[in-house]
Amino acid sequence: MNPDVYLNEVSKMGRPIPGQSLTSDPDNPAPYEQAPQFTNVHEATLFLWDFVTEPARYNALMTGVSKGVPIMNIVEVILFEQFQEGMFNPDLMLMLAEPLAYMLIALAERLDLDIKIDNEEEEGDIFGVEMEQERMQQIRESAQGNSLVPQGVLTEEMKAEMEGLPEISLLQRPEEEPVPEQPSLMAQPEG
Repeated sequence: MNPDVYLNEVSKMGRPIPGQSLTSDPDNPAPYEQAPQFTNVHEATLFLWDFVTEPARYNALMTGVSKGVPIMNIVEVILFEQFQEGMFNPDLMLMLAEPLAYMLIALAERLDLDIKIDNEEEEGDIFGVEMEQERMQQIRESAQGNSLVPQGVLTEEMKAEMEGLPEISLLQRPEEEPVPEQPSLMAQPEG
C-alpha cells in the first residue's frame, strides 16, 4: 500500500492530532476539560428534566418529535451539548441516554404524539456505542403507546410537574415579528 494513500485515509478519520491536547491553555481550560458538575446519575437526571421542561425548549423538542425527529437523535444532541458544557463526563453521558429517552417519550406520550425512536440504519447506536438490544426494544415498546416507562425514571415530582406543563398546539405557528423591508444590495444607490 502506498504510504501517501494510507496517511490520507487516516487523516480523514477525525482523530485528534497527537499532542493536540497539550496545546490547550492550562489557565483557561474548556468546560469539558474540568471536573464535571454532575457525577451522580440521579442528580444529572433531575438536571436534564429541568433542562427539557424549560418552556421554550419543551415546545421546540415536542415540535421536533411531532415532525418525526427520532428520540435517540434528540438524546444524542442534548447529552453531547451538556457534556461540552462540562455538566458530566463521557461515562455518565452514556448512562443518561436511557433515562433521557424515557423522559422525552413520557412528554411526547402526554401530547399523544407519534414517536420515532431511532433511524433503522443506526439501530441501537448512540454515540457510536451499540446499546443492548433488549434495552432498545424496551424503549421502542414504550414509544408504541404501551406506557412502559420503567418505575423510577420519573419521580413523583416529575410526574406532577409534567401535568402542569402547557398543552402546546403543534399546528399553531409561534407569533413572529415582521421583518422590516430592506433595500436590495443590488439596487442602484439613491441620490
